[in-house]
Amino acid sequence: QVQLAESGGGSVQTGGSLRLSCTASGAFDNGHCMGWFRQAPGKEREGVALSDSDGHIKYADSVKGRFTVSKDRAKKTLHLQMDSLSPEDTATYYCAADPSTYDCYSGFLRGYGLDYWGAGILVTVSS
Repeated sequence: QVQLAESGGGSVQTGGSLRLSCTASGAFDNGHCMGWFRQAPGKEREGVALSDSDGHIKYADSVKGRFTVSKDRAKKTLHLQMDSLSPEDTATYYCAADPSTYDCYSGFLRGYGLDYWGAGILVTVSS
């Protein structure tokens, strides 16, 4: 089993920044992808950013140029730097991981399907 723990959420005003972190433990190794997903009230969960086991990164169009993912492989931690936040970014953000590259990318497009998920962390952006 893999455990994922998110941290860094909170409230910020429009235009502000937040940094989320996700630390993996248990059976996690660097052959797993890690990614960030989010679910806004009344909406389906969507992929935000994905870092695969080779270090390739994929972003949702809605966050390109504003969000940046970085991975500390030694600490098994994935960071999400979120800049120029807007109220549309308000959501519960989830960290996810999976050992299968195929499941990582297909899950990113669908918003579900990865094997391991964190509990989620709330990000609120006020206008």
